[in-house]
Amino acid sequence: MGKINVLSTAVANLIAAGEVVDRPASVVKELMENAIDAGATRITVEIQHGGVSLLRVSDNGCGISPEDLPLAIRRHATSKIKEAKDLDAIFTLGFRGEALAAIAAVSDLRIFSKTPDAAFGSLLEVHGGEDPTVTEQGCPDGTTVLVENLFANVPARRKFLKKDQTEAMAVTANVEKVALSHPEVAVRLIVDGAPKLETAGDGDLLSTVYAVMGREFSQKLIKIEGESEGVRVHGFIGRTDYYKGNRNWENFFLNGRYVKSKTAMAALEQGYTSYLPPERFPACVLFLEIAPERVDVNVHPAKLEVKFSNEKPVFDAIYYAVRTALETDTTRPTFSFGAAGTPKARVSDARVPIEEGPRQGLASRQLSYDQIGKMQRQVPIKDRMTAEEYRALGEDERHPKLPPTSVKQGSDFRLPPVAPPVPAPVELPKKEILQAAPAEKGPLPEYRIVGEVFHSYVIVEVGDKLLLIDQHAAHERILFEDLKANLQKVDVISQMLMLPLEVLLTRGEVEALKGYADELEKIGFAIEYGNHTLTVSAIPQGIENSAVADMLSTMAERILTGTGSVKLTRDILFEKALYQAACKAAIKAGREYAEGHIEWIVKKLMELPDITFCPHGRPVAMELSHKMIDGQFDRMGF
Repeated sequence: MGKINVLSTAVANLIAAGEVVDRPASVVKELMENAIDAGATRITVEIQHGGVSLLRVSDNGCGISPEDLPLAIRRHATSKIKEAKDLDAIFTLGFRGEALAAIAAVSDLRIFSKTPDAAFGSLLEVHGGEDPTVTEQGCPDGTTVLVENLFANVPARRKFLKKDQTEAMAVTANVEKVALSHPEVAVRLIVDGAPKLETAGDGDLLSTVYAVMGREFSQKLIKIEGESEGVRVHGFIGRTDYYKGNRNWENFFLNGRYVKSKTAMAALEQGYTSYLPPERFPACVLFLEIAPERVDVNVHPAKLEVKFSNEKPVFDAIYYAVRTALETDTTRPTFSFGAAGTPKARVSDARVPIEEGPRQGLASRQLSYDQIGKMQRQVPIKDRMTAEEYRALGEDERHPKLPPTSVKQGSDFRLPPVAPPVPAPVELPKKEILQAAPAEKGPLPEYRIVGEVFHSYVIVEVGDKLLLIDQHAAHERILFEDLKANLQKVDVISQMLMLPLEVLLTRGEVEALKGYADELEKIGFAIEYGNHTLTVSAIPQGIENSAVADMLSTMAERILTGTGSVKLTRDILFEKALYQAACKAAIKAGREYAEGHIEWIVKKLMELPDITFCPHGRPVAMELSHKMIDGQFDRMGF
């Protein structure tokens, strides 16, 4: 007798369900994606006990006809593709026809659905993968899927579920990702009878970010938009003073689908080179739009990972969009004063829309934030003022008042999200880090050096703001920018080695570098390629012999993984060397320096408003507005 068994449909469905449905959060994700594919503009998710005992997803989409309902829970039954060639042009979030079948196999499932042209709706019921029944049912247009007793018939799977609170958090995270991916869809989440999240569905991405991620996150964003080689990038990235200790705040959406991409993460993080401290990660909500035939979304059971036909255009589009946005952003960090006895708000606490009451402190801080960019542009064009000229000014001239606003004290208002202004979208330039054109010097704003404190910080009055400048950080960034600009003016020079270096690599790494032999030669390398070794007889000037092996290994890894290029890797490594040199050459905190040297640093900082952070990611200067100071002294009404 043979040993090979043909599994029954019920057992096969249970096995297949484990690939698609592993916890309540994955059920919610699949059902929400089905709702979006059905054209829904409103989706409501409700769970109880972490989604294990009850999980309900309702939408106002196109609905399912009575004759299609039994087919909807069959494996590999879908309305989204028909032929093999359709896989090359997938525009929907779902396409495999496995989700409902998997859910029906491991739960008690009910589906209420009605199409707009039907007189009444239908109800499908199935318990633990048994044969379904369909009956007439009164219900609104759209579809409601009710999942109860998840994994009741699969005890082995149910015992691996976490606590209800943990499962509810996972559900919330998935709902947030779907809400961010489609800001045109109003999403509501109810957990154990309590509303946890609600988005407006007005198509405004920043409004959705504010509802999902909180006020603090939405206020520290830079808008970016660009296009390169058919890849469009748009969305928001975090300012350089808003970094995290992990990658959990990096959100990428490809053609409306939340994905995890090593290429996208590497491009984002390399774009922040010399803007963030080591081992810190940026935050983002970035959308990528690319032709469906250039990406394969059918490489992961949960469709979280994708494969690009060519990763270089994707990397370049993200990298240059991020780099351009950071180089043109002139927003400086601001001082913040919390009310006595009031704990500082946390982003993790702000997962639902925040209704702000008539709180004067918040209003004054928000207005001062709004005026930062405006006041910087409105400062009169003038060189540094002398002491005699300053004493000759009247009180109004010394302390210009902010323009009137439409917000009245004591009135009810909702604090809107804020993002710094950005230039209009442009075609992303083809450039590398060290080839960026130096910023043009704008008109020198009017400023007055008030004094120096602790031999470390300089206080400067600029228009209606006070700047507290870190001398070392400012000098370090100025030197770094000068070194980088000087490096652009000279051709690449190679230095011959008295004894060639042998670099041991894998065969794949050697082949990857061999394919870029011309580029390596252009940046200063002379290499002979073996099976597992590279014989290096010349290296770029400025590179230490001990760093060659790591440099070539890093280049090979980034080529193989699609997370960079030879030239870009070399430039990033050169940048790190430059800002280490700048750090050593910059003036040190706590030491006394000549007044002329301090004046030179301040003048350079005024000439280059985009210098806001040192290459190690520390702020160069902090801003404090006149209005904020008045608020701390209760002078708002005087």
